[in-house]
Amino acid sequence: MSASVTASSLDSALAADLATLDRAGLRRVLRPTVRRRGAHVEIDGREAIDFSSNDYLGLASDPRLASAVVAALRDRALGAGAARLISGDHPLHEALERELAEFKKAEAALLFGSGYLANVGAIPALAGRRDVIYADALNHASLIDACRLSRAEVRTFPHLDLAGLADMLDADRGRFRRRLIVVDGVFSMDGDLFPLCELTNIAQAYDAWTYVDDAHGTGVLGEHGRGSAEHWRVESQIDVIMGTLGKAFGVAGAYVTGSRVLIDYLLNRARAFVFTTAQPPALAAAASAALRIVQGEPELRARLGRNASRVRSALGVPGPSNGHIIPVLIGESDATMRVGAELRERGILVGAVRPPTVPLGTSRLRITISAAHTDDDIERLLAALAEVLLRS
Repeated sequence: MSASVTASSLDSALAADLATLDRAGLRRVLRPTVRRRGAHVEIDGREAIDFSSNDYLGLASDPRLASAVVAALRDRALGAGAARLISGDHPLHEALERELAEFKKAEAALLFGSGYLANVGAIPALAGRRDVIYADALNHASLIDACRLSRAEVRTFPHLDLAGLADMLDADRGRFRRRLIVVDGVFSMDGDLFPLCELTNIAQAYDAWTYVDDAHGTGVLGEHGRGSAEHWRVESQIDVIMGTLGKAFGVAGAYVTGSRVLIDYLLNRARAFVFTTAQPPALAAAASAALRIVQGEPELRARLGRNASRVRSALGVPGPSNGHIIPVLIGESDATMRVGAELRERGILVGAVRPPTVPLGTSRLRITISAAHTDDDIERLLAALAEVLLRS
């Protein structure tokens, strides 16, 4: 069969699948966002206030991060050139890992290219065929994929159901080599928190390890911004914590923190670390600059909390009083996309989230708050929501 015929057959099959997505209102397209200045962006040639990003502290466009990148580029090449275990390791990578470990009050840290890579690298390294993983039903897609890749038995317990988790652990006594509990610290679609203080008690009672994806808590929660474990005061009791650098830190990449033995083990066994080119050293320099801001400017977290409390209270959305991820349930995909488009026409950019990101029938607006939002930004959001939701 010729290459052209093969390509045509491939295209026909994929086009049919895309048409199915079209009919279901689930097809996605890219919309370039440019000229980010704090919470203001340009999209489709028009200015909008961004209530859809994960730039919780407004650092993605902070000139101090750009300056750190420029300074690093003056003396160094852009790319790392290789995996870190070959010749891609750089002093800026190692400096950031030391700083992150100190910040998180951990013995060591290891950088990954993204939160997705960190999860699909670390979890399969920690659990395998003779092991069992207990996962919250609303865990992020990267955690779901990581658990599948591990080839361990996977037990999914209802969202935040600690009693159900304990029952599963009790029923599995003596059946597996290792037992790993995997949860999000802050759930990305609803913004609710996993009660880590209760999780650690259960894990200790059943001799299970704990893995917390703190992508949406890092830099935001806790008195010092160390995340969910600091918020619940269990930092020394969580075995593995993953955090990202592309959300509150405004850069890109991720890390895992824990004991020195854990990090040495992942350095050798996490395939998503071993077999990939290291991130550009200049990004590590930017992340170090962001970390200094997170530590030195607690007023950013305070402003974020005030902004979130104001929006959540005005909308009457339950959950953490100052929770920075605010869901507004619409229900059907088409209606959700229509509301999102009408808000965009009014210069308000929110996340319009539909399956498979969320279950069928639970499509919603995902409103995310930033320290960069002004009082006027919030007034415009609330006014636009009142008008559009009243008409929908």
